[in-house]
Amino acid sequence: CIGLNYRKHATELGRPLPSEPVVFLKPDSSILKNNKPFFLPGFSSMIHYEVEVVVKIGKLGKGISEKYAHRYYDELTVGIDITARDIQNRCSAAGLPWELSKCFDGSAPLGRFVPVSSAGDVGNLDFRLEINGRIVQQGNTSDMIFGIDHIVSYVSKYFTLKTGDLIFTGTPAG
Repeated sequence: CIGLNYRKHATELGRPLPSEPVVFLKPDSSILKNNKPFFLPGFSSMIHYEVEVVVKIGKLGKGISEKYAHRYYDELTVGIDITARDIQNRCSAAGLPWELSKCFDGSAPLGRFVPVSSAGDVGNLDFRLEINGRIVQQGNTSDMIFGIDHIVSYVSKYFTLKTGDLIFTGTPAG
């Protein structure tokens, strides 16, 4: 997952713009598929939603050049990075990792994946989150600080990307 990848979201949280992608991991137990319900956890009183474009890696890759990154993903969807903001704020203030605020069971609902070929220009995709018919978040991938190909390349410097890996690319404001 990539954090703080939209300027307005970083401003909204009172955080400086990153000079390189902010990377954190979610375990597979955080994935929520097939319209399964999300239940508010009892350990937080400040649950926030963050709609994001999610990239599915289509083949094994390590040290991928940004120029060739588009060859390593073949499907996209939207997902929600559910965040226990009170826990994140407490951990951040203490200089501690904040995975507990992002990585709990069911904290990553996913939509239906579509082929990149039918999604359009990945550098200019509109997306949004609606709750009960009301738009609560919307964005466009052109507003990302770090584009999808840059993210794939950057992450692959540190981790071998495997077929089926998912990359949440960051959330807009809202």
